[in-house]
Amino acid sequence: MQYIGMIYIYTLLANDLHLLLSYSDNLCVLIFPFLHHSLIVQPQSYEAVEPLDLEEFLISQLRSGDSVLMQELGDFPDDDLKVEQVEKECRTVRHSVPEDGVELDPHVRDCVKSYIQPWLVVSRRYIFSYRNTTVKSPTLAVLSDDSGRTLTSSDFNLRCLTPDKRVEGLLAFSSPEELDRFNQEARQGHRHPELFALYPPADEVGYRESCTCYNIPVFEIDIEPIFATMALYDLKEKKKISENFYCDLNSEQFKNFLKPHTPHVDPSTQARSAIFSITYPSPDIYLVIKLKAFFKQSCLKVLILLLVFQNKDKLEKLRGQAETFCHRLGRYRMPFAWATVNIMEVISTAMIDRDVTDSDSLKGGQMLQLLCLFYSNILFFGLFCHLSSHLNTFHDTPLGCLSTELIPLIPMAEKNTRHLIKEVLEFPSSEVYVPHNIYRNLLYVYPQRLNFVNRLTSARNITIKIQFMSGEDPACSLPVIFGKSSSPEFLQVVYTPVTYHNKSPDFYEEVKLALPAHLTERHHLLFTFYHISCQQKQNQSGSCETLIGYSWLPILNNDRLQTGQFCLPIALERLPVNYSLHTPEAPPVKWMDSHKGLFNLEVQAVSSVHTQDNHLERFFTLCHALEGGATFPLRVREEKIPENKLEHELKLSIISLPSSSLEPLVLFLHLVLDKLFTLIMQPMVIAGQTANLAQIAFESVVSIVNSLHNSQELIRDQQGRNSLLATYLYWVFRLPDPPQDMQNAATVGSMLLQSRIRSSSNPDIPGPHNSAEDIEVKNILSAKQFHEELALQMVVSTGVCRENAYKYAWFFFELLVKSMAQHVSHLDKHNVPRRSRFSDRFKDDITTIVSVVTAEIGTILEVEQAEKVNISLAFFLYDLLSLMDRGFVFQLVKNYCNQVDVSMPTLISMRLEFLRILCSHEHYLNLSLFFSSPASAPASPCPSISSQSSSSCSFQEQQRILGLFELSQDFKQQHYLAGLLLTELSAALDMESEGYGNIDTFKLLKAINAIYSLLCSHDLDHRCIKPEVRAKVAALYLPLVGIIIDSTNYLDFTGMDTHKHASDDLENASLINQSVAMAIAGNPFNTLGRNVLQGKSVATLAADTSRHLLVCFLWVMKNADRSLIQRWTIDMPPSQLNKLLELLTICVSCFEYRVSLLMYRLLEEALLRGMGARGEMMKRVGGRMDRTMGQREHLRWRKDLTQWRQTNDRQDKTKAELDQEALISGNLATEGNLIVLDLLETIVQAVPLSECKDSVVGGVLKVLLHALTCNQSSTFLSHTFSTLRALVVKFGDLLFEEEAEQCADLCQKVLQYCSSPVDENRSQACATLYLIMRYSYSNASNFSRVKMQVTMSLASLVGKSSDFQEEYLRRSLRTILAYAEEDTEILILLLRNLNSILSDTVKMREFQEDPEMLMDLMYRIAKGYQTSPDLRLTWLQNMAEKHNNRKCYTESAMCLVHAAALVAEYLSMLEDHKYLPVGSVTFQNISPNVLEESAVSDDILSPDEDGVCSGRYFTESGLVGLLEQAAELFSNGGLYEAVNEVYKIIIPILEAHRDFRKLASTHDKLQRAFDNILQKGHKRMFGTYFRVGFYGAKFGDLDEWEFIYKEPGITHLPEISHRLENFYSQCFGDETLVMIKDSTPVNRKQLDPNKAYIQITYVEPFFDDYEMKDRLTNFEKNFNLRRFMYTTPFTKSGRPRGELNEQYKRKTILTTMHAFPYIKTRINVIQKEEFDLTPIEVAIEDMQKKTRELAVATHREQPDAKMLQMLLQGSVGATVNQGPLEVAQVFLNEIPADPKLFRHHNKLRLCFKEFIMRCGEAVEKNKHLITLDQKEYQQELKKNYNRLRESLRPMLERKIPELYKPIIRPRLENRESFKRLSFRRAPEENS
Repeated sequence: MQYIGMIYIYTLLANDLHLLLSYSDNLCVLIFPFLHHSLIVQPQSYEAVEPLDLEEFLISQLRSGDSVLMQELGDFPDDDLKVEQVEKECRTVRHSVPEDGVELDPHVRDCVKSYIQPWLVVSRRYIFSYRNTTVKSPTLAVLSDDSGRTLTSSDFNLRCLTPDKRVEGLLAFSSPEELDRFNQEARQGHRHPELFALYPPADEVGYRESCTCYNIPVFEIDIEPIFATMALYDLKEKKKISENFYCDLNSEQFKNFLKPHTPHVDPSTQARSAIFSITYPSPDIYLVIKLKAFFKQSCLKVLILLLVFQNKDKLEKLRGQAETFCHRLGRYRMPFAWATVNIMEVISTAMIDRDVTDSDSLKGGQMLQLLCLFYSNILFFGLFCHLSSHLNTFHDTPLGCLSTELIPLIPMAEKNTRHLIKEVLEFPSSEVYVPHNIYRNLLYVYPQRLNFVNRLTSARNITIKIQFMSGEDPACSLPVIFGKSSSPEFLQVVYTPVTYHNKSPDFYEEVKLALPAHLTERHHLLFTFYHISCQQKQNQSGSCETLIGYSWLPILNNDRLQTGQFCLPIALERLPVNYSLHTPEAPPVKWMDSHKGLFNLEVQAVSSVHTQDNHLERFFTLCHALEGGATFPLRVREEKIPENKLEHELKLSIISLPSSSLEPLVLFLHLVLDKLFTLIMQPMVIAGQTANLAQIAFESVVSIVNSLHNSQELIRDQQGRNSLLATYLYWVFRLPDPPQDMQNAATVGSMLLQSRIRSSSNPDIPGPHNSAEDIEVKNILSAKQFHEELALQMVVSTGVCRENAYKYAWFFFELLVKSMAQHVSHLDKHNVPRRSRFSDRFKDDITTIVSVVTAEIGTILEVEQAEKVNISLAFFLYDLLSLMDRGFVFQLVKNYCNQVDVSMPTLISMRLEFLRILCSHEHYLNLSLFFSSPASAPASPCPSISSQSSSSCSFQEQQRILGLFELSQDFKQQHYLAGLLLTELSAALDMESEGYGNIDTFKLLKAINAIYSLLCSHDLDHRCIKPEVRAKVAALYLPLVGIIIDSTNYLDFTGMDTHKHASDDLENASLINQSVAMAIAGNPFNTLGRNVLQGKSVATLAADTSRHLLVCFLWVMKNADRSLIQRWTIDMPPSQLNKLLELLTICVSCFEYRVSLLMYRLLEEALLRGMGARGEMMKRVGGRMDRTMGQREHLRWRKDLTQWRQTNDRQDKTKAELDQEALISGNLATEGNLIVLDLLETIVQAVPLSECKDSVVGGVLKVLLHALTCNQSSTFLSHTFSTLRALVVKFGDLLFEEEAEQCADLCQKVLQYCSSPVDENRSQACATLYLIMRYSYSNASNFSRVKMQVTMSLASLVGKSSDFQEEYLRRSLRTILAYAEEDTEILILLLRNLNSILSDTVKMREFQEDPEMLMDLMYRIAKGYQTSPDLRLTWLQNMAEKHNNRKCYTESAMCLVHAAALVAEYLSMLEDHKYLPVGSVTFQNISPNVLEESAVSDDILSPDEDGVCSGRYFTESGLVGLLEQAAELFSNGGLYEAVNEVYKIIIPILEAHRDFRKLASTHDKLQRAFDNILQKGHKRMFGTYFRVGFYGAKFGDLDEWEFIYKEPGITHLPEISHRLENFYSQCFGDETLVMIKDSTPVNRKQLDPNKAYIQITYVEPFFDDYEMKDRLTNFEKNFNLRRFMYTTPFTKSGRPRGELNEQYKRKTILTTMHAFPYIKTRINVIQKEEFDLTPIEVAIEDMQKKTRELAVATHREQPDAKMLQMLLQGSVGATVNQGPLEVAQVFLNEIPADPKLFRHHNKLRLCFKEFIMRCGEAVEKNKHLITLDQKEYQQELKKNYNRLRESLRPMLERKIPELYKPIIRPRLENRESFKRLSFRRAPEENS
């Protein structure tokens, strides 16, 4: 869309520019949606302090240095606001204006003036712009390729390796001060000056409509001239939505045929391309192409035949006839054919479907009907032409384009008429609410239907000649009709097409006219009707026209333009004189058909002059009557108004203005408002009486504003402001014109005496009467200003007017501001100070208005509306700061803050928004007097601050320094706006003093974001580039630092974990990853930097909010003066310093580098493809990418700071976008952490002056080690290692003397980076580790501790890391060896030991994909460290980590139980406390396996040896920590009974320590465990067990080994079989591996030695009868299992299955080395027992099983009807094969002949008796469970049960007499049950 699109864009542009005016310095501000809170605690209230008199301060107290800084930052200049005229951007080469020399009436003159006068814009001169900083991303082409040699696992010789590049000057420093200075210079290099440029807010995404161009090339029919007409139709709305575009598609030959009729052709009519605008796209829009030929007899059928058969001779003959016809009838056209194109289909498919139709008679209505039918009815069978159309989309105006008024558009084309493009005027299907902005005065005439049916004469070929007349003389025909194709540009006459032989033709012609600017009653449309003769008869003259009649239509009716539908009569005689002054019904002439209406037509106007609305016309007419020149009585349509009623009628017209239709009101909105503001400003003199219309005009303005806001059709911006009004205020509004001296006026009644002249003279006297009273009134009126009158009207308004005025206060506020700015621009600013710019009365009115609006905000029921009013008030005061006395505005701010009701949380939120807007002022810093804040600490009285004690400073100076970081009363008064905002933040965070449990989240969010927005604007302000200016600005926010430190407990320290993806890596989701991994790092409770937060369960602030607050803290710390920060840390109390260190730890967590899952996968693909990006990728994340898998960081960007736009939810980002995203994110992480490092260095350098040196150094080290735990860039890591080396040099004794934790942490982290694939990281870590060893070597005890910790750290590192790179660690050891070779031999021995450990664990690499084998290896390594408890503990924790990653929580818990037992063993050697466990014996109730942790004898290892058992776990707290983690894992694994056993050991320790908080938590966890036991009951699924046997030499050590595998519950045999088969197939090949399908014993002789065999059998836990007495619960039957059983069916014949009497069963019982669950998931089998069951014993076992199942199902507390019926069906069902009845018939039908089977026979009989009893109970139970529809089923069950009982009765009553005789009891050889004393081996013995 072009024309409408341009207007639409202009409107948006105007709104955007207006927003720029109002939000000038608010470009960085985050606007958050308002939330409604109903249940929020009342926020803490405060009284706003009295502000400084800013003007007085600036005049009297401004120091010279402050003045310089003030000017650098853009002092408040006198011309801060600039009023300027901006020329309107004209799309055409000249403005569209009326023709010259025509006298215009006042209304047209005002319209034209409004359309061509420049915009009046109030802009700010000193809006700063952000520098365009972009971050360029490196491409993969420049990334270094890692082509280093890869080591094999057998390459263990360190000396054969090439060491990494060593750090230069590692020991080359003379003093610690020199080292600090060197590190600081290195840190300050290549830093980002703007922190917020790396941390920008989210970007918005916009869109804009485009315009469409249809290009019509040459038409390819070579018979006669063809003319095309194109227009758009909306089928759904049944409306034509564009004017016609005419296109001449003829060759030059055919154009010559028509030259006699068109001697002159203007270039503008030869356009072949057009631009159609579509404001409301719809699938029902069609492009209709209508073809016309010159008028002749209808020969269409002949043409069709000729076209089909291609008869060239006939075609040539027709072409000659066409030329003859053209010379005679060339000016007349006739319908020929038409085609339709669905616009939306063309746009979507780029293909055009065409239908061409024979069109003898088509009018507009029929056209729409045919559009509905054109898919189903093809009215013409031949394709008559080939029409090709090309679609182009234009975003900019193309070259050589003409407007709809035929004015060339910019850019102009060279003089080439063949490529002209016409803009086609749109008639939108719905209203387009855009005010007129150009002069347009067009009239469209549509002849529709003519009825000559009753005409007796021969009038069949009818055409209408249409003329626009300015009089009745034929010469008065005006050339205002737009020409069509290949014609003059403007015509005096136009003819309608002729329909051959039709007396009642329908027309679809459109006649476009350019209306004259000045219309009179003589102007009219003249229609002349002719009959056209096709062939010239012999007796006729040369004319082919026969006159039929006339009709006409006056253009004006009562001075109003006539439009609409008309039905005119036709006069048969020549028209009388003065006919144009009457309607066609009046003159006495001869009429056709008795004066009936025979000619239907429609007239439509597209005019920016004629309102076509009664209310608007009446208002404009009466207003212009007051301007002079009008004669009374004044005629307004049919009404005549005398002079004495003019005031009354004018008031009525003003009142009725809002009643106008919305569309015309919007179209003429600018003119209406201008007139109303003139009436407000200037009093009227009507008939000698003064008429003050200000109040009624103001009320009308308010009513119009209300109407526009309430309209649903009009656009509103984010703040609910009507876009039309916002555009008017920004671009259009200007003060009413100054008054003119009206001395020469003829009559007072016809004058508007403007503004400062007031006359009471007689109208007949030519000059005004200047009496003394008049002069006084004149002086009063001369001082009257528009802004004063507007403010007065707002104050005195009442009722609905007052309510709406304040409801839409934004409009009147901005109206006031713009009028005030224009007023100030006219003042002499050098002689008129700010205080004197505006009168005291006006200031009083402003005070009243602000007070009233503030009160209204609290009374508006709709919170959203109240928020909008609040925002408009804030921006009003924002603008007043640039215009008025700033002290006066501060008083208004104070009154507002104190007036807001603090009992309403919503109002508190609005107050925050109010302050945020005020603080976004571009001169906010000067308003806050930032230059008066101290930017640096006072000069120290001592020559060197590091060589003196802090006691040398006075107490007063110390308090003054600390006071700079507090929100004092003096600060709030001097820095007024900053003080208010910081007070709001402090009040929102200060919860403890009021006893609140929760923070007012939304209020806090707004306060934090307001501070964030301010600092962001300072950071990106080019005026704040200089460091001294930034230091001053940062000093303004020093109290913010104190506020944040005091609120540390409320910050989220999880490091934005809320953005984790659902598919996070298991390591990120596990408990061990957070707890055990931290323990492996040397920290049992994950307390690093969290000491204060131990009692805190969750963070109170959201992660994003905490991040915003922390980046503000970092910005202040980055830019504040370093000496000031150092003095502050020296004077700070120890508790406050600890809080600061904790805050820095949180900063490190929140600003670590995070990469999205998509980014990680893309870079991973790059590595796999060998693109050489590995080194660069790992460099970005410091070699710790594994920690970021699954984490999604939604980065926030600014479009003015980057060259691309980022959408967070896009999954198809390009590599370049991801590369740049990662780079910017990495830069943010680097800069944020470097700021923390700078502050840590500042603190460390103040350590010699600190009283608690050791705690400070320990705290700093914890922060540094935590930074190493997080993902960091290589740049930061390099500086961090430098700082660590400086700490070792300066405070080595403190680091290694007491706490083993610090040494363990340090060794762990440094050694971890020694395995980094990034060369730079590895080099720095090697240098640091070497320095640690070297400096600890000077102290024997310290070196022993370091040696042990380094050894443990290496074991931990290679044991837990899944992607550990062994070759890099070896290279690091070689580098350290290179350092040590130049130094000491003992370090070399340590390195050899480390290499040995590394060699032992390399083999684990080969089994990463086989978890069972991997755990066996780790178990073996841990077993090897039996004499080194520290290392064994580490490996147990490594195993726990691995199990947890596989979700084997029970085994993970067992590893920790073993670790706890190990700790308990060595604690019992050191201490003898009753509450401590007595070694591993105490843990037997948890697992008997724990006894293997019994300590070795004291002569081998002593726990008091230095460096042994010195880790933090070998303490009581370490023991409790391990057990608590084990209990949590048991709970995760569903073993809640084991949780109880674990806490039995913990509780005595907690009781002894009186730790009641943990005791409460412990008992709460126990309660949850017991509740789970009760709730889940038998629903818990424990492990499933399988016997797995390995056979074949290919298995190596595993050959002929059998294991019991523990798998998760409900694991089926195919699952484990598939898993093992897949794995070993990859190892040996599919052809080599064989899975044995049965459970029969494996005969080794039958196996192929070249293949590998695996046999898998399902096994169940096996218990003796005596064991079952103690194992009652389901848990007890699945815990501490060592014996398992599986059965193998067989027959004597060798088949596995047979008949009942020949079915045997073999039971195999396996015993494992350890009891399940254990620290492994597979345990080897150490014992195997087998025994066979005879067929009758098999039957006894089966019947006992069925009986038990029936008993359990019958006696359940909540019976399961389906389960019970299923068991009954299998027991008493009539169709059960090998069921109970068949078993009885086989074994009980006859007494066995063999006496050895008597007891088995009797036992089976007793089993059946119990079975039939249980069946009866079950049938009766089922009777009470069935529903009504199951009665027949119950009867059938009962019947089957009775039949079974009767069938079994004889067999059950038959007894064996021999059993009741005395018998000799057999000798018992063992404890086995009677069941085992069977005669199953009798046949063998007999044989």
